[in-house]
Amino acid sequence: MARYFEEFAEGEVQLSPGRTITETDVISFAALSGDWNELHVIAESARKGFFGQRIAHGALIYSISTALGAQTDPCKYPRLIAFYGVDRLRFVKPVFLGDTIRLRQTVQSPEPRDEKSGMVNMLREILNQNEVVTLVYTAKLLVRRRPSSASK
Repeated sequence: MARYFEEFAEGEVQLSPGRTITETDVISFAALSGDWNELHVIAESARKGFFGQRIAHGALIYSISTALGAQTDPCKYPRLIAFYGVDRLRFVKPVFLGDTIRLRQTVQSPEPRDEKSGMVNMLREILNQNEVVTLVYTAKLLVRRRPSSASK
């Protein structure tokens, strides 16, 4: 059962299952987004570039991070009203094709808003198979508050 705002505690940590980034992921994202930058799709050009090999699109990894957040244990998932926003998104390290990533999210600061909702700020970090942080941001989740007995 999804959780109400009041059930989130500062410092709580959740880890998602892993997901391996594939050639199909990168090419499908390039086709969907229109971003055919050689760094992502042309092996020979990427070999000569800064990273020495192709890297996944940062926006692809961010998108996958939101999906990994939604794959959290249903008992730990929020009673979400809306994904309110993102603060301080940073692409810290590249994600290479074949890397397996997972999401570590830490509750930073639950903030009550009104009698029906609260904001849960989650520090989200994408880790690769070597536990290296590759992407980091704060997700702002608008979450339902537990109904008072008077409103039932």
